[in-house]
Amino acid sequence: MRRLALIRISLSLIILLSFIGSAQTPDSREAALIKPGELAAHMKGPMILSVGFQVLYGAAHVAGAEYAGPGSKPEGLELLKKAVAGQPRDREIVLTCGCCPWDHCPNVRPALALLRDMGFTHVRALMIPENLKADWIDKGYPTDKRVQ
Repeated sequence: MRRLALIRISLSLIILLSFIGSAQTPDSREAALIKPGELAAHMKGPMILSVGFQVLYGAAHVAGAEYAGPGSKPEGLELLKKAVAGQPRDREIVLTCGCCPWDHCPNVRPALALLRDMGFTHVRALMIPENLKADWIDKGYPTDKRVQ
């Protein structure tokens, strides 16, 4: 009897853990994306951080975005940590890059993972299908150029 009860408990735990694990799949992370038009209409609320390469940020970036270092490099992730230091964990944050098509971007995913690991609960990434020029600048969305 005890063995049967342990097997049932084990199976219940396995089912529960697989359900929890499936909630963390890449498909569910798509909910953490924001489209360019949606961000352009909602620019005032979130903290917008550029986690792309500095040369791209210097050329043009989403208006109001602060440079937070390239998410693909350890030094960039350290800059990102500094950029969010002191922010409440429920602060709305949008990460941008735009260096290349979304499915090839080396910067956003590591930055997104870092902020989630740090406990930030309202982090989204700007979904750029091609690049910042085609999907943001050419569509006339608010853009700043960095003054050096």
